[in-house]
Amino acid sequence: MKITRLSLWYVPLTSHEAYYMADGKTCDTVETAVLRVDTDTGAAGWGEVCPIPHYLPAYARGVGPALTELTPVILGADPIGPEALMDSCNAYLQGHEYAKSALDIALWDLTGQVANLPLYALLGGRRQADMPLYHSITCIAPDDMARIAHDAQAAGITQFQVKLGASGDWQTDVERLRKVREAVGAGPLVYGDWNCGATSLDATRVGRAVADLDVMLEQPCAIFEDCARVRAATGLPMKMDELARDIGSLLQAHQMGIMDAVALKLSKFGGLSATRRARDLCLHLGAKMCIEDTWGSDITTAALLHLGAATPPSRVMNVCDLSGYVAPRLAPAAPTRVNGRIAPPDGAGLGVTPDIDALGAPDLILE
Repeated sequence: MKITRLSLWYVPLTSHEAYYMADGKTCDTVETAVLRVDTDTGAAGWGEVCPIPHYLPAYARGVGPALTELTPVILGADPIGPEALMDSCNAYLQGHEYAKSALDIALWDLTGQVANLPLYALLGGRRQADMPLYHSITCIAPDDMARIAHDAQAAGITQFQVKLGASGDWQTDVERLRKVREAVGAGPLVYGDWNCGATSLDATRVGRAVADLDVMLEQPCAIFEDCARVRAATGLPMKMDELARDIGSLLQAHQMGIMDAVALKLSKFGGLSATRRARDLCLHLGAKMCIEDTWGSDITTAALLHLGAATPPSRVMNVCDLSGYVAPRLAPAAPTRVNGRIAPPDGAGLGVTPDIDALGAPDLILE
């Protein structure tokens, strides 16, 4: 089997409600890059990556140029066993993990189809039937955030990510955490997330003001040392996100005592191959994991669900139903949440196939 063509679409995904984060970052309508890898046998694999604008060093329109640069390596190559081809891509073009993520996912999809097995069977075997979801609450007025949390809990959600920092004052962030904690009651997991947009001073003031609550802090600051200062000053557990991007960063966060939990996002590591290696390291280090991606729809959601299902349940803090936050759905038959949980597809490979008619003509074809 040889790769004969790459087709790329840029698809706007609109959030069901505007999504506000610290430092003025907003998700309203965001482009996702959808990739199809065709082969000489007629089989095709699908990948997707959806960077959030101004969030990380990645952008959707960078996927096409990166893949174009890689065509001498990709076209004519054997797609089966993704890590071999991805190693060649990494040697030819350093960095650009987000663009490579879409390719890696598509190669895994093809490999699963050839094996006639769902990807979770190739990623370690299915360890759980379904997985818990968290609900990410946009950073708006505290009372409105509490209402969103209450409604999500009524739908079965038991984990709540409270976005902080959008209003620029630490006192309102304290109110946000207190009101969400009160709305969902004792027991559910609640964590406040600044998306690395806080100073250590503001995050420490918030953390000390809610130290009597059962809450966790997520990635308050942009550098490890500031996160460590907040952890030491507040005594609250901490989840890493933006800074968790490779094996070295995971080891550093663990050594500094700021990785009680960690978000493993496919596009930051470069797809399923690299994220699986990160998953295995986290199993050794003892961190709870949120297995997800930056943003996206049904393809990237399916990929992360397969990796989550192949991970021991005691170590999966949650996964993310990315496609549940946006429209349109790329694959109408893809999994949806049920009572706060979600299961991976059961078909061969990813188990999802986008609606090619709805996608229309590709924005880029490489052959």
